[in-house]
Amino acid sequence: MSEPHVEVTAQLIERYVSLTASAREKSTPLHDPDSAEGVRLSTMMEMADSYTSDAKWFAEQGDLVRAFGAINYAHAWIDCAVKIGLLDGHDDDNLFTLP
Repeated sequence: MSEPHVEVTAQLIERYVSLTASAREKSTPLHDPDSAEGVRLSTMMEMADSYTSDAKWFAEQGDLVRAFGAINYAHAWIDCAVKIGLLDGHDDDNLFTLP
């Protein structure tokens, strides 16, 4: 078992940004972009991308706590889209909470 993290570091932020990028890249839409579900998914992915951008900006400013919070929100949007059936997580239970 690995050591618990007791502080938010730049390396931890980088790890979670990379993890979230992997989740964004691996997941694929399950619905046509013009369908109601596709439109909802687009909104969710815009939120994920915005939070990822915010996380990077906070990290650049040295605000690692807010960066950590933002990148976790970003990943949660992607994970949620998999969980409710808008994205396919391709059975990856390391990146996603699968249905």
